[in-house]
Amino acid sequence: MKRITTLIALAALFCSPLSGVGVESDSIPQKEESTLIYKINIMEDIMPSSWRYIQRGFAEADELNAEIILIHLNTYGGLVNMADSIRTKILNSPKPVWVFVDNQAASAGALISIAADSIYMRQGASIGAATVVDQTGAAAPDKYQSFMRSIMRATAEAKGKVPVIENGDTVYKWRRDPRIAEAMVDQSIYIEGVVDTGKILTFTTEEAIRWGFCEGKAESVSELISNVGITEYKLVEFKPTTIDKLIGLLTSPVVSGLLIMLIVGGIYFELQTPGVGFPIAISILAAILYFAPLYIDGLAENYELVIFIIGIILIAVEIFVIPGFGVAGISGIILVIVGLTVAMIDNDIFRDARPFAWVEILKPLALVGFSLLSGLILSIILSKRLITSPTFPSLMLGSSLSQEDGYVSIDKHQKDMLGKVGIANTVLRPSGKVEIDDEIFDAISEDGFINKGDKVKVIKDEAGQIYVMRNE
Repeated sequence: MKRITTLIALAALFCSPLSGVGVESDSIPQKEESTLIYKINIMEDIMPSSWRYIQRGFAEADELNAEIILIHLNTYGGLVNMADSIRTKILNSPKPVWVFVDNQAASAGALISIAADSIYMRQGASIGAATVVDQTGAAAPDKYQSFMRSIMRATAEAKGKVPVIENGDTVYKWRRDPRIAEAMVDQSIYIEGVVDTGKILTFTTEEAIRWGFCEGKAESVSELISNVGITEYKLVEFKPTTIDKLIGLLTSPVVSGLLIMLIVGGIYFELQTPGVGFPIAISILAAILYFAPLYIDGLAENYELVIFIIGIILIAVEIFVIPGFGVAGISGIILVIVGLTVAMIDNDIFRDARPFAWVEILKPLALVGFSLLSGLILSIILSKRLITSPTFPSLMLGSSLSQEDGYVSIDKHQKDMLGKVGIANTVLRPSGKVEIDDEIFDAISEDGFINKGDKVKVIKDEAGQIYVMRNE
């Protein structure tokens, strides 16, 4: 009997889970696996560079099989279209995304934070104040506010509802109240106990926790991770390269505006000083610096470059080939503006991948329009200064306009030139110089572009200005 009892005990021992190789048991302590957390810093205004860092960071997090993406955020706001791109990326992420608000998540920063799966804030931090403002800081028109209200509301709704026990019953309430999210934009919204009419809502850390817009507070990233119960982890941080920083600089609105002005200025000065080459080289370089970073970031695509180039070609045809300024020139200007503008816009809004919003088009359009106009005005002013400056005499059509060489301002006998034949002393684009009876006159071509040395015939004289045509 004793032997049988012993055999049964041994059989039970060998058949138990403890005897199996590689089989876990609750009675055996198991080493906790390290959690890989990927951290992306956004410690500046939300600009194209921020969107680039998010794209790069999410891609690297996927490559490393990170389990959590943590955005370390401190921003007073920025561009709505870039913030919308970031919030869409977060909402569509298969990995949980946390945001640690290290002081401020204002305006565009609030939109990004609400899109995250979890929000953590430092004591003394704030989140909200998402009203859309213009360049001067004044509130933008209601059509912009309407767009911001809608995406704030939609982002809050995307977090879904959670069960809550009220008076013994289970009810479902929004995890992040869409009405509260709207109140961060619209000062006309009143929510009892939360915000009064006439005030834009901004939460402190304690208020955000109370109303479901913050999961907890921490003074650092390490404290945050510890507070959620993760003891073994590896933290990998996204590091922007020199190229990333350069692209971020070139895609900033200020630098983009300056590049557009250089494009316009270079074309203008090349038309005023044919054959010099330096102005058009500056224009080409500025165009490359404008489009290249946008193309690398995936904002500009091939068709936008084609639109811009066709626009430039049409303008050149209008100036050099077709007399006057008509359909080709106007079409060229429109295409140039469209090419420059659309290159700054995320093409996902044209593919139904994101909600279409006019605010994403109007802001780049305003930047392009302002820069083109400013560039043209500054070019005209600068060209007049250069003409009267002794420092740059060689830029003005490559010759000295002295009376000894036959140049005159307004010749009293210009009307005597009617019907006479001469030669083009310079290229006419359509304006330039012609030589008639050994005298040099300002002239405008009625045939558009005329090469230097071609025979011309005077057809009229108006207000001291000679008009010529080719004389075949």
